[in-house]
Amino acid sequence: MSQPVPPPSGNPFAGAGADAQYAPAPPPAPVRDNVVLGIVVAVVAALVGAGAYGALGGAIEREVGYAAIGVGFLIGFAAAKIGGRNPVLPFVSALLALPAVYLGQLVAIAVILGKTTDTAFADIFLDNFGTLTDAWSEAADGMTYVFLAISAAAAFAGAKKANA
Repeated sequence: MSQPVPPPSGNPFAGAGADAQYAPAPPPAPVRDNVVLGIVVAVVAALVGAGAYGALGGAIEREVGYAAIGVGFLIGFAAAKIGGRNPVLPFVSALLALPAVYLGQLVAIAVILGKTTDTAFADIFLDNFGTLTDAWSEAADGMTYVFLAISAAAAFAGAKKANA
């Protein structure tokens, strides 16, 4: 078989000329490197996550250890999405995950005690905070500490994943 028209010799795109206009490159993505805003968002995410974790645990009257992973991931992911690629944010997120999960567990205990004693949550949580922490210390077992550590690891991973 033969072609009816012979192929052109040389580069077929060379005829456009050296001064041909090309579409400009898209602008680069905005750089997010605001550590302070990232830390503020991490603190807010920690408080929201602690409240949700405590409300869930209090509603079903059980410790939901796997939800601690979600709390940690939420903190890290939110901090890195807003704060950018700063290497401090994963570590700050991991450190904030520990008190967030602890606070969530205290909220859960206060909700459960409030339901069983017909006392307001605020009275238990604010007026009897020392007793509440003593109750947490007595109820804490090995898995409680494991999920505290896993929540910190999830926060670190969440911060890394947000910028991957």
